[in-house]
Amino acid sequence: MRAVMFRQWKTFPTLEEVATPEPGPGEVLLKVAGAGACHSDVAIFHEFDADPNQGLMSPPFILGHENSGWIEALGPGVTGLEIGAPYLVYGPIGCGHCKACSRGQDTYCENPGEVGSLGIGLGRDGGMAQYLRVPVRNLVPLGDADPIAAAPLADAGLTPYHAIKMAMGHLVGGTRTALVIGLGGLGLVAVQILQAMTGATVIATDVKPRAMARARELGATTVEGGPGQVAAIRELTGGRGVDAAFDFVGAAPTIALAQATVAQRGAMQIVGIAGGAASWSFFTNPYEATLTNSYWGTIEDLHEVVELYRAGKVAPDVERFTLDEALEAYRRLRDGELDARAVVMPNA
Repeated sequence: MRAVMFRQWKTFPTLEEVATPEPGPGEVLLKVAGAGACHSDVAIFHEFDADPNQGLMSPPFILGHENSGWIEALGPGVTGLEIGAPYLVYGPIGCGHCKACSRGQDTYCENPGEVGSLGIGLGRDGGMAQYLRVPVRNLVPLGDADPIAAAPLADAGLTPYHAIKMAMGHLVGGTRTALVIGLGGLGLVAVQILQAMTGATVIATDVKPRAMARARELGATTVEGGPGQVAAIRELTGGRGVDAAFDFVGAAPTIALAQATVAQRGAMQIVGIAGGAASWSFFTNPYEATLTNSYWGTIEDLHEVVELYRAGKVAPDVERFTLDEALEAYRRLRDGELDARAVVMPNA
């Protein structure tokens, strides 16, 4: 089969012929419908000098951690699944027996060394290929929903959903406001999730005019960046600040923006991984306002995201590419030329 391989740090991936995997015990083989291209992939091959995860993401491996597909074959011991049925793939893979894994939060597995990778497409072969080997536990049924358009939900849907779910207590009751900082793939899905799950007024901000226009189409009130940004956001909240701020960039200026605009007893959820540091003091942080981060989400969360997708409440903007065009999709993503989530269709 053909696959997009990551072979070395600071080296662009390659499209190669590799062996088709065989499903092991408790696994299935998926014929890949869609594989989303994510900024995390760009960080892997373009930004990192070495493995930042103590050998859990060492090359070579096939990229792609946002995956969907149709069951092609069942591994030993697997029963009750229909060949050809479409599924979304939960990317994290944990040990399966620690407390975190028992609650479906493989992202926080207590025994990552035992697993040997962070997940599918993150140390273990991913879905930028014609076929993908997946543990049965990681399958989320899609029913009659389009599996190609659904592929980004595995990260671009799951990650903001989990962060929003963590902050839901701040967004229930009365007149509440939520701020979305950064309107890339995750941020625009976050606007949709907030609209679907809360009655909060959603304020969104970004430096890209087209991203801001799309957020307005989705029902958000937008605020331009610049010297008056903080004042404009506070004015929209009657001066008190937002009840929850979601930073999908994670750079020092965007974290500072969340801190400057959050209300007392509000929540700041840092989701982006740009590596920014926060400055905090007792007298500058609004009283009882929390600052936390989150990573991906639980498999239960992903089931709930798919329910929203199937109900028409959430639909990521996607641009489709064939496998022959996969490297061009990554180039455009690296160079900031994409407005929608790139989804590669390896079997188109």
